[in-house]
Amino acid sequence: QLQLVESGGGLVQPGGSLRLSCAASGFTLDYYHIGWFRQAPGKEREGVSCISSSDGNTYYADSVKGRFTISRDNAKNTTYLQMSSLKREDTGVYYCAASWGYSDYHGCYDVTYWGQGTQVTVSS
Repeated sequence: QLQLVESGGGLVQPGGSLRLSCAASGFTLDYYHIGWFRQAPGKEREGVSCISSSDGNTYYADSVKGRFTISRDNAKNTTYLQMSSLKREDTGVYYCAASWGYSDYHGCYDVTYWGQGTQVTVSS
């Protein structure tokens, strides 16, 4: 079965940190660009970050630049999103995605696989 499984979400206070993981099964992440998207209540899903498959170039949405770091460990078939200095507006369901397209300006596109999502809540 081909799937992406996210983990690491939870409740954190403003200013805190979380690390999300995205593990692939049934296929190899090596050939895909991997992105993290999020959806806040009542809002559309938005791209947060993306890492390219070939050269490791990265994209970050302006709202998370300097606070989030994306990385990938192809040996473990896993991608990570380290989130620091979290804000209330970072609250939402975070999804990882494997895509064929990558842009330094827009991140991941042409998504082939989606994870089921993990909830991140930033609240005091």
